[in-house]
Amino acid sequence: MLLWSLMLVVFGLTTGEFVVAGILPDVAGSLGVPVPAAGLLVTAYAAGMIVGGPVVTVLTARWSRRALVAGLVGVAVAANAWSAVAPDYGSLLAGRFAAGLVVATFFAVAVTTAVETAPEGGQASAVARLTVGMNLGMVLGTPLGTLVGHAVGWRASFGMVAVLVAVALPLAVRSVPGRAAPGAGSAGLRVFADRGVLAAIALTVLGNVGVVMVFSFIAPLVTEVAGFPAGAVPVLLLVYGAGAVLGNFAGGWLADRALLPSVVGLLGALTAVLALGWTVGAHRVSAPVLVFVLGLLAFAVIPGMQTRVVTAARTAPTLAVAVNASGFQVAAAFAGWLGGGVIDAGDGPRALYPAGAVLTAAGLVLAVVVLLRDRRPAGRAPAAERDAVAEEV
Repeated sequence: MLLWSLMLVVFGLTTGEFVVAGILPDVAGSLGVPVPAAGLLVTAYAAGMIVGGPVVTVLTARWSRRALVAGLVGVAVAANAWSAVAPDYGSLLAGRFAAGLVVATFFAVAVTTAVETAPEGGQASAVARLTVGMNLGMVLGTPLGTLVGHAVGWRASFGMVAVLVAVALPLAVRSVPGRAAPGAGSAGLRVFADRGVLAAIALTVLGNVGVVMVFSFIAPLVTEVAGFPAGAVPVLLLVYGAGAVLGNFAGGWLADRALLPSVVGLLGALTAVLALGWTVGAHRVSAPVLVFVLGLLAFAVIPGMQTRVVTAARTAPTLAVAVNASGFQVAAAFAGWLGGGVIDAGDGPRALYPAGAVLTAAGLVLAVVVLLRDRRPAGRAPAAERDAVAEEV
C-alpha cells in the first residue's frame, strides 16, 4: 500500500508537469499571449522544482513525514486547482511555479521512504516501482490530460490533475511513517561536504543530460530524420514509454545485485546506442527500435542513481535526493538549450545523437571513477573519510 500510494501521487504530479506541453496553443489563445510566452509555464514549473528542492526540504526537515506529505501534496492540489481557474497569464505562471515548488521534496521523501522500508537487497527495485508512476504520468496521464483539455478546455486539464493528486492524498498520508526523515534542519547541509554525495548527484546530472537532450527533440528526430509523419509522434512516444517501464524494473533488479557496476554498464550501453543513432535513427524500420531502447536504457539507470544518492547521504538522504531532483531539472533545462545550439550549428537534429553520446560518455567516466574509488582498500581512504567513519562509530 505504501509504494502504491506514493506511486499514485508521483503519477499525478508527473501528469501535471508534462500536460502543459499538449495544451500550450489552447492556453496561449485563451489568455491572449504568444505560444513562446505560454512555453514559460514549463520553465516556471521547472524553476519551482529547482528552488523548492533544497529550500523547502531544509525548512520542513523537522516535520514528521506524515505531516510533510500532507502539506506538500496539499500545496500541489491547491496550485493545480488555482491553475485551473487562474484569471490571467501572470496568475497561471505563479500557479505553475507553486505547483513545481513542492515536487522535488515530495519525490525525495518518497524515494527515501521506499528505500528505508524495502527489504535488504530490494532498495533499488522499490525505487523502480515508485518511478513507474513517473512513466505512467508521461505515457498515459499526459495524453489523457491533453485529450481532456482539447475536449473540455485547457482549464479542465489542470482540474483533472488536482483531482488525481487529491484522491491519492489520504492514501499517502495514511501509509507513510510518522517519524521525521534523517538530517534535520540546516545541519543536514553538512552532507554536501561529503565528496561521495556530490559525486552521486553529479553522476545523475552528467549521466542523464545527453539522453534528455535527445528526448527533448524527439519530434523532429522522428519526423525530419527518420521520415515519419507528425501523426506518428504520439505512437513513438508510447514506444519510448513502454521501454521506460521495462527499463525501470530491469534497472532496479540489476542495481539490487550490483549497484555501481550496473550503472557503469547501463551508461556504457546508452553511450553506444546514442552513437548508433546517427545511422539507425535515419531509417523508418530501425528508428522505432532505437526509440524503444533509448527509453529502456534512459530509465534503467535511474533506480541505481537514486539509490546511490540515498546510500551515500546516510545522514541527510531526503535533502540529498531533493537536491538531486533539482539538479536533474537544471540538467533538463541545459539539455534543451544545448540541443537547440547543436541543431542550429548546421547539421540539424541528427547531430543530437553523437552529441548525446559524448555527454553520456562523460557520465560514464564519472561512474567508473566512483566505482574505482569505492573499491579502493579502506586503509587508503583519505584522512577526512577515515575521520567521518570514526565519528559515525
